[in-house]
Amino acid sequence: MADSQVETPQSVAVTEMSQNTHGFLDRFFRLSERKTDVKTEVFAGLTTFMTMCYIIFVNPQILSDAGIPKEGAIAATIFASVFCTLLFGLWANFPVAIAPGMGLNAFFTYSVVLGQGLSWQTALGAVFISGFVFFLLTVTGIRRRLVAAVPDVLRSAIVVGIGLFIAFIGLKNAGIIVKSPSTFVSLGQVTQPGPILTMIGLLVAVILMARNFKGAMIISILITTLLAMAFGVTPVPHRLSDVMTFTMPDITTTLGKLDIMAAIHYGIFSIIFSFTIVELFDNLATLIGLSKKAGLMDKNGDIPNLNRALQADAVGTMMSATFGSTALNAYIENAAGISEGGRTGLTAVVVAGLFLLSLFLTPLIMLIPSVATAPALILVGALMLSEIKNLSFDDFTDTIPAFLTIILMPLTSSIAEGLAFGFVSYTVLKTLTGKYKEMNLFLYLITAAFIINFLYHG
Repeated sequence: MADSQVETPQSVAVTEMSQNTHGFLDRFFRLSERKTDVKTEVFAGLTTFMTMCYIIFVNPQILSDAGIPKEGAIAATIFASVFCTLLFGLWANFPVAIAPGMGLNAFFTYSVVLGQGLSWQTALGAVFISGFVFFLLTVTGIRRRLVAAVPDVLRSAIVVGIGLFIAFIGLKNAGIIVKSPSTFVSLGQVTQPGPILTMIGLLVAVILMARNFKGAMIISILITTLLAMAFGVTPVPHRLSDVMTFTMPDITTTLGKLDIMAAIHYGIFSIIFSFTIVELFDNLATLIGLSKKAGLMDKNGDIPNLNRALQADAVGTMMSATFGSTALNAYIENAAGISEGGRTGLTAVVVAGLFLLSLFLTPLIMLIPSVATAPALILVGALMLSEIKNLSFDDFTDTIPAFLTIILMPLTSSIAEGLAFGFVSYTVLKTLTGKYKEMNLFLYLITAAFIINFLYHG
């Protein structure tokens, strides 16, 4: 027993190295100051990754509908997430992971590319420009003023509208909702394998989430995929080596393929404006909520390094477009990791590392069918519906703009159109009913921009 406690030179060196490493991490990420430690941060990072890694499966599926090569979309999704999440962790010291935004990817594919007939290269150019505009608005301080100027009713309506839009896409991908020549849309053949598998996947995800099970969505996707193989909805790999080949996905099909000049020449003001507006409100609101939950907000409501986080997000969006993916968002799923004790950028670094490792799972990801990712879309849409509790129905000058914002996003398949009708109707109603005190200069400017766009594009 005594011999086992003798310290050898090697064990002493290892101990000192471990202490030095922990000391460096403590100083760099200010672990002690934020009352956390390495073990807690690592577990928080793992928790966050498990709750949001479904984006690796869902985003490429949506982007592939726009014509982007799926393998390149997988690589672009992962590289964009890793790049910006590392910026958040190492530069801003935020316990927050970033990835291509749900809603923004749907807007990119179904409104911009399929809806307006743009090439995906041109649409990526618009994403890059919006990221650059986003960066300018952040460094000049205009971003905070813009967000503060938008009434709460429209902020909440935007979230609810995007949620309905995403859920509608999920139902359509599942075959639960189909085209109809008489009623535009109708109920599909729900007894077919596709809709049944989607409903099973949704049931699995909801039950697991209700039981606070980490990684509910990813488990739902994997179970649904296996069932899809069993029922012949998606092909079964002939050999185990087909999915266990640990090779890097080919990003050359999307890397640097954005066309900025085509985006400028097309004159897609409304598209760039919509990307920017959604990024403005969604990201800042999410970051403020997560920072408050993590105890990073001081008594005056200030958040250390918030500007760095916002700038990192803008740079990340430009890089995401360069890689071949859409605009980035801070995911509300980060709340799971924060609940497990994540308080510093070390949590984000762990998430980035796990995203990087997922690059080697590309053969498996390529097998995921749309019926397996549809439950995640439906569930995300349902979760976004919670913002409806913040809407007031006592004042028609609030109710009608909120209603138009929410209903027109899914009905026009365009976040931009929903935003436009919401802002214009809010400004017109408030002005004509004499409620000038509820208006501000920025609201008038945003409304004027949407009206000019309507006149220009019809």
